[in-house]
Amino acid sequence: MSAVGTGRRQGRTPSRLASGRLPGDESRRAKRPRHKRPSLLLGVLMTLMVLYCLVPLWWLVVNSTKTMDSLYGSFAFWFSGEFSLFQNIADTFTYQDGIFLRWLTNTLFYVVVGAGGATLLATLAGYGLAKYRFPGRKWVFAIILGAMAIPGTALAVPQFLLFSGLGLTNTPWSVIIPAMVSAFGLYLVWVYARDAIPDELLEAARLDGAGEIRIFFVIALRQLAPALITVLMFAVVATWNNYFLPLIMLSDAQWYPLPVGLAQWSAQASSVGGQAIPHLVITGSLLTVIPISAAFLYLQRYWQSGLTAGSVK
Repeated sequence: MSAVGTGRRQGRTPSRLASGRLPGDESRRAKRPRHKRPSLLLGVLMTLMVLYCLVPLWWLVVNSTKTMDSLYGSFAFWFSGEFSLFQNIADTFTYQDGIFLRWLTNTLFYVVVGAGGATLLATLAGYGLAKYRFPGRKWVFAIILGAMAIPGTALAVPQFLLFSGLGLTNTPWSVIIPAMVSAFGLYLVWVYARDAIPDELLEAARLDGAGEIRIFFVIALRQLAPALITVLMFAVVATWNNYFLPLIMLSDAQWYPLPVGLAQWSAQASSVGGQAIPHLVITGSLLTVIPISAAFLYLQRYWQSGLTAGSVK
């Protein structure tokens, strides 16, 4: 080795790897985002939204602890007088021979059958539209989008006339059957299944000899679990809070769900010879909110984590 070559090597500047600096360090430092200060306007808006959601719930909790006399003679947003929450709950379940418990049972039945059926049908139909090719598929999809644009109140009268012709009014089926049709749930499952289930996975299962029903229940259903939970959550909330359709379909108080039954209790004050029971209406409303809030909070974790995981291919 010559002295000239040795001198040149000794005179070289150290490499970036030897100095501990990687080639992209400078650009990364330059592109690193700075921490932005929290927006005051955004904080105020979020605070107003939280208050908008929590203030009615707080009013409900506070006034359900009051007697009927102290309900009108005290500040609405703070406790006053005798703590009567447990007595109000007992009176709610025993008033009119315990019809509130009957309404609660009806609502649970409508939710289990109606929301469960809506979730199952939406999952089956959404998966079929996403993974099978058949004539008229685009027209079916267009009809579904059109159904999502029509409000439920606009269909209430045609549905009543249809069920009246079939002799199903004033029966639980007049509430359950419409609740089992969810255009939004079908669309959600279709969008999710299109990207979450690879076609190669289905083809591999068919080559292994699996039938279409087995492929759906063993392979596809597991992949669709996040979308299924999301559709179930929306269907449960919609069925639990369903008011207008049962109001026009049902005439027997024994088949009322909770929203319609509590509205009838509230309307007693304005009827001739009716008894005003606002403390029982408020307590019943609190008891109605608790199960659906618990179900929503329980299903929400599957909704958030599942949809985020499914969106990453």
